[in-house]
Amino acid sequence: MALKEHWRSGLGFVFAAAGSAVGLGNLWGFAYRASQGGGGAFLLLYVLIVLLVCLPVLIAEMVLGRSTAQSPLLAPVAAAGDAWRPMGWLFLIASCGILAFYAVLMGWTGHTLVHALWVGLPADMETAKSLFASVSKGNSALLGQGGSLALTAAVVAAGVQGGIERLSRWALPLLFVLLVGLALWATTLSGAVGGYQTFLLRWDSTQLLNPTTIRNAFTQAFFSIGTGIGCILAYSAYLKSSARLPREAIAVVGLDTAVGLLAGLITFPVVISFGLQETVSESTVGALFLAIPTGLASLGSAGRLVAVLFFSLAYLAAITSSVSLLEVPVASLMDRLGWSRRRSAWLMALLIFIAGLPAAMSIPVLEAMDSIFGGVLLILGGLLLALLMGWVVPKRFRDDLQTSKTSGGLIRLMLFFLRWVSPVVITAGLVISVVDLWRQWFPAA
Repeated sequence: MALKEHWRSGLGFVFAAAGSAVGLGNLWGFAYRASQGGGGAFLLLYVLIVLLVCLPVLIAEMVLGRSTAQSPLLAPVAAAGDAWRPMGWLFLIASCGILAFYAVLMGWTGHTLVHALWVGLPADMETAKSLFASVSKGNSALLGQGGSLALTAAVVAAGVQGGIERLSRWALPLLFVLLVGLALWATTLSGAVGGYQTFLLRWDSTQLLNPTTIRNAFTQAFFSIGTGIGCILAYSAYLKSSARLPREAIAVVGLDTAVGLLAGLITFPVVISFGLQETVSESTVGALFLAIPTGLASLGSAGRLVAVLFFSLAYLAAITSSVSLLEVPVASLMDRLGWSRRRSAWLMALLIFIAGLPAAMSIPVLEAMDSIFGGVLLILGGLLLALLMGWVVPKRFRDDLQTSKTSGGLIRLMLFFLRWVSPVVITAGLVISVVDLWRQWFPAA
């Protein structure tokens, strides 16, 4: 059963797709991964991967969704037959796996926002660690995880236009206003220049060949853009044939990259100004839940206001991403079994809540899920998309873009990158990621 809903306008799709891409991966992941020693090399690799690899794959995913008008589970089969059915299951597993731990991070973000608003900020690092320990364990973690999934399910259950598009139309502009305002404020901090030089502008050419820097750049690019897990595919199934996909894809990539850089322009001055470099580098949660609240606490009421604004925008970014992740299994249930949107949304939210319980109870488990679902499976999904649309059904890719008046030269250029650049680079990144993870988890092997 083909999906029947549609976006109200092309702008609604762009906002929703950008909202899918913009999330905690920008605000939390970018700061952490950029602090791992890559500096300018990490930033260069990230931008190159986004432009040369992720952008063609993103367009391919949009084409697959629009040309089949089916869910991520069934679209590969509709395009290329039963042999590609496992690709649909990969989308389903990856999106549910990511949302399972992502909802836990959303819960932490929501708790930190409420604490900053009603109680205040931790006065020192020990207090911050104690507060985070209480937020990330036990009933608090479960409440935050469950509440975030319930909010996500409510938006998805309301429909494409009434829920997802309505949320995106006000959340994305508000998010950018908050980001720009906070980035301008961060330039006034004493450590602003030092933060830029330490994390974004410091150049070390040896980092271009560092496996960890390469893996971080790949993971950040794919997780941030969100291609390879079916979210954009699900949204593209609701597109009209007149939408110009390359233009929409460039807008999504541009907005997402801008958010990542703006987040860095906020985070890194705070980190340097208050001497929190080690906190950021040693922990995936250090930048967002320890360093920023502790640093801002020394600024008194002004710092508290900034913290409330920052965690408000972080939660806004998180909810727009979680909605797109839940849409993947929801659309698949609707398409495959003919269930209602409301029934599918609430059932999948419950199942994902159960799947995320180990992550809610253990940070090491959460980090492992991030590496597997948000790293390896996500990159593998991107590779399969490139192979499917570039080699198996290139005619579908070409014909769909021609119907929306994309020039023949641009189509040939995108097919070249989709065939000869993306698969090679993604395969290399996938191998490096797997080997680097293996060495981290089994150092004695």
